[in-house]
Amino acid sequence: MTDTTDTNTASPASPATGHWRLDADRSSVRLRHRTMWGLVNVKGAFTRVEGDGEVRPDGSAHGNLAIDAASLDTGNRKRDTHLRGPEFFDVENHPRIVFTVTDASPEGSGAARVNGVLTIVGRSHPMTFTARLDEVAKDTVTLTAEVVIDRHDFGMAANPGGMMTGAATVSVAARFTRH
Repeated sequence: MTDTTDTNTASPASPATGHWRLDADRSSVRLRHRTMWGLVNVKGAFTRVEGDGEVRPDGSAHGNLAIDAASLDTGNRKRDTHLRGPEFFDVENHPRIVFTVTDASPEGSGAARVNGVLTIVGRSHPMTFTARLDEVAKDTVTLTAEVVIDRHDFGMAANPGGMMTGAATVSVAARFTRH
């Protein structure tokens, strides 16, 4: 990738123009969902994630975040095996969850409006949400966001015993380094 950032004078509130790569070791994608008829929060994390992006001269950006669906860890091996199966993430046929950022634009006050497409188990849906810029330095930027996802939008309708209620909340902390 060619670095075009030498003459950029980005403000401390926005990342510099150029190519950025996700620092997977300093990033996290966490999931929580109510179960047991809304009485218990099941929490988990996807442990393998990658991504990249590009910040344009006008401050807008595009890129992608790819998650290894089989890396979901809820701390319960039996539950994880079930979630990786055909009723939910179907990792054998759909090993990756991908969010493609079509446009991210600064909103001011350390926030960005993110537009993109989320693909899970081969089904794609547009999404828009606000991400917070928690750290912006010369060669690093960290964005955080919480996104509510309705699993039914992606064909994950299994609900053993009627125990699962509502949508899942995905919390993302994505740290990028400039390349």
